[in-house]
Amino acid sequence: MANPHNPSGEDSLIARYFKPLATDPGALELVDDAAILQSLGEDIVVTTDAVVEGVHYLATDPPDTIARKALRVNLSDLAAKGAVPAGFVLTLALRSKEDAWLRPFADALGEDTKSFACPLLGGDTVSTPGPQMISITAFGRVPQGRMVGRTGAKPGDRILVTGTIGDAALGLDVLTGGTVAGALASDPAARDALIARYRVPQPRNVLAQAVRDHATAAMDVSDGLAGDLTKLCVASRVSATVDVASVPLSAAAAGLVARNVVCVETLLAGGDDYEVLCTVPPAQSDALIAAGRAVGVAVTAIGMIVEGGARPRFLDGQGQELVLKRLSYSHF
Repeated sequence: MANPHNPSGEDSLIARYFKPLATDPGALELVDDAAILQSLGEDIVVTTDAVVEGVHYLATDPPDTIARKALRVNLSDLAAKGAVPAGFVLTLALRSKEDAWLRPFADALGEDTKSFACPLLGGDTVSTPGPQMISITAFGRVPQGRMVGRTGAKPGDRILVTGTIGDAALGLDVLTGGTVAGALASDPAARDALIARYRVPQPRNVLAQAVRDHATAAMDVSDGLAGDLTKLCVASRVSATVDVASVPLSAAAAGLVARNVVCVETLLAGGDDYEVLCTVPPAQSDALIAAGRAVGVAVTAIGMIVEGGARPRFLDGQGQELVLKRLSYSHF
């Protein structure tokens, strides 16, 4: 630790921007190099995700949206595990420490720590020539033995997903001047809505308890619905059939598909949705759908888990299988 009477640049940065976010007593006001997280007889769920400039966000994205995305992609993982947020640690790799970037970043992060009851517990700041990177490790709490993993899906379970699928991929296309940008040139409201879905995910933490109470398996959709469902099926040693016509789309996405601007595969494999994908016994699926309705989150049944280890099948409105050339985004 640096001398508190002669703080380093890093210490000054932390004190100025991030100490106000460390409201949990276990954060020790960020004056130590560790934190305390009490389990209170519960299981602690741990998840980590990094967002990298040029990969997960654009250099031109506003810093407040970058902060929200960095935290929310982790909160989305906790929601899919049925966990209640407990706190997070933050690692920042920065090119510079300009107030014009750090102030809105820290303010937005602080707002989200309050909105999602997920305080900052500690972390690290380092200098980099670029690209910038924000890594967050988030902690959540569940009753002992109640975390919802990927391995519990059973034949006969219904496949449910929250929200809408594919919007974030379309938002990125708008920001990078792709075909969607041209197709929506006269519809700024749709453009803005899609961009917002890319920049600022909406993690479904209000449904964490309902997921825990009803789902046999769950994960968040980060790399693409098709690919992430495949991962869940592999983990559970099952397969699935999906009614593509039932996959929930926003009005903007549905309109682009109807106009043949984008294909359904783009939406199924695009990634960055950060919705909850789960499997639920038929007798409990209506309860989860109703729980979503009660908190204003649409939950939609899109298919069924079946026996076998084959890759999930995606069927069109006539029951014909769609052969997807790509299942998800991949870093490598």
